[in-house]
Amino acid sequence: MKRSLRVASYAVCVEAEKILLARWVGRTEKKWTLPGGGIDHGEDPLDAAVREVAEETGYAVRVDALLGIDSVHREFRERTGVRRALTKAGKATDWHGLRVIYAATVIGGELRFEENGSTDMAAWFDLAEVSTLDRTDLVDTALDLATRKPPTGRADVSG
Repeated sequence: MKRSLRVASYAVCVEAEKILLARWVGRTEKKWTLPGGGIDHGEDPLDAAVREVAEETGYAVRVDALLGIDSVHREFRERTGVRRALTKAGKATDWHGLRVIYAATVIGGELRFEENGSTDMAAWFDLAEVSTLDRTDLVDTALDLATRKPPTGRADVSG
């Protein structure tokens, strides 16, 4: 089984009871998620969050606080029909994601969509409607961290 580790940074931007989300484009689905993504080799996680927000939304942001680090562990298999594998020939991938989540404030720029990237749209949504969106689990995790601000930086979205 192939092992894969992905470290990424994301920003929670909330203004006037609205949250900024980007629409992630997978192989077979599209889901709303936080703006953000993979940290380049040698890049600081905070700088990655700022860069990713600009790439995916057109906005410049100021990072205000570290909300937490979320750890997710999943196994993907191509032939299960649940999700295509991250490797070729039907091999399984043991995937571990570390997601660094920041609170951020928009300080400039204009809303625009990313071209030729992992997202195809960005939009502001009322916080009250987030639960109705087709979204990644990262959105709920980040909102939990932003609301509770746990001293451990660990989300609790199980309940």
